Amino acid sequence: MDSKTIYQHVQERYGSIARAENPEYSGAIAKAFGYSKEELNSIPKDANLGLSCGNPLAIASLRQGEIVIDLGSGAGFDVFLAAKKVGPYGRAIGVDMNKDMLARAHENLAKSTEAENITFIEAHIASIPLADGIADCVISNCVINLVPEADRPAVFTEMARILKPNGRVAISDILARKTLPLSMKENATLYTGCIAGAGTTEDYRRFLEDAGFSDIMVVDTESDLNIYINTANLLQGRNENAAGCCGQSNKSVDSVKGGEGTGEGVASSCSEVGSKGQLCSDAAVSGATVLGEDNLGACSKANLLNQDHEIADIDLNEWVGSFKIFAVKL
Repeated sequence: MDSKTIYQHVQERYGSIARAENPEYSGAIAKAFGYSKEELNSIPKDANLGLSCGNPLAIASLRQGEIVIDLGSGAGFDVFLAAKKVGPYGRAIGVDMNKDMLARAHENLAKSTEAENITFIEAHIASIPLADGIADCVISNCVINLVPEADRPAVFTEMARILKPNGRVAISDILARKTLPLSMKENATLYTGCIAGAGTTEDYRRFLEDAGFSDIMVVDTESDLNIYINTANLLQGRNENAAGCCGQSNKSVDSVKGGEGTGEGVASSCSEVGSKGQLCSDAAVSGATVLGEDNLGACSKANLLNQDHEIADIDLNEWVGSFKIFAVKL
């Protein structure tokens, strides 16, 4: 896929997720990657969309008064947590290219009682409209792998540009454990699910070194990435037919789309909310809203990974892993 096509797929899929509701799934995923119940309860509940693949704040060592920038900030999950760590004299800035994500982030900001030190800006993370040397720390959570390969070096160059001397990067991302076949790399569903675009540890080390970073650490956390699918399936096990709304069962998805299935039984778990939308039952995935036929499966990262018949049989851990990446600007 070319860069334009990749950006289009990412915009569409993550715009759908930004408009979805899925608190039980999102909370379970965040806890699986190291976020505490106390942390999740301390921020707007709609900031966590279940899209994490790690916890960059665990290695960021944020201090009071610092400026931290989150690349690909989504609905503001890590930004709200970072803002608490840097305190009222610090600043947390979220950067995201998706208008729906930013709209949700600003809605969350309006609900927050501690919003004075938070800002969200619209931009591609390969071209950030911020001054040189503004930040003490740059964080990112499962986003850089969504950037087209040709643009990826520019992301690391931008990190170095906006960081102060001795500033640091703390990243959680999905990287490849072995070479992905072309059939996987060209699968749009796997790309928007953060799998097909996974780079290698060698890539990230080279990008960081070329951008002027030292003390580079790229470590496989050995987290179970099948947690996305397994958690969603566990929740949806309460009502098997609800899978059609949220993309966890290929057969059910076909039924909703008018494909191989007949669509019988779907009405028992989904209620119409308009000619182009449906609402999953509360018993299925805590009321996940899916907007439009083309956005089936927009409830979570798991749904991004399970909209294709071939994907159901993939062991994600065989191909990719969750890595923590840390480096210091020279």
